[in-house]
Amino acid sequence: MNTVLVIALILAMIATLVALIRGVIAFLQTTKEDLNAPEGSGPSPARLKQNRMMINRVLFQAGAIIIVAILLMAKGHG
Repeated sequence: MNTVLVIALILAMIATLVALIRGVIAFLQTTKEDLNAPEGSGPSPARLKQNRMMINRVLFQAGAIIIVAILLMAKGHG
């Protein structure tokens, strides 16, 4: 059981890192697009992607925290 949770934790941590990197890349693209965008045109596709990646990052982090809590509870009962 612990092995499966550790593997899930590692995958959640990798997913968090990937979402963070993709979010930062989208942020850098957003600033370029915002300079060239007309006033009042709404959020750019890069800005929407940035928001999605940051939400994913938070969700993956929450998953990792839950897995760590389960591992700690299992360690306390073992």
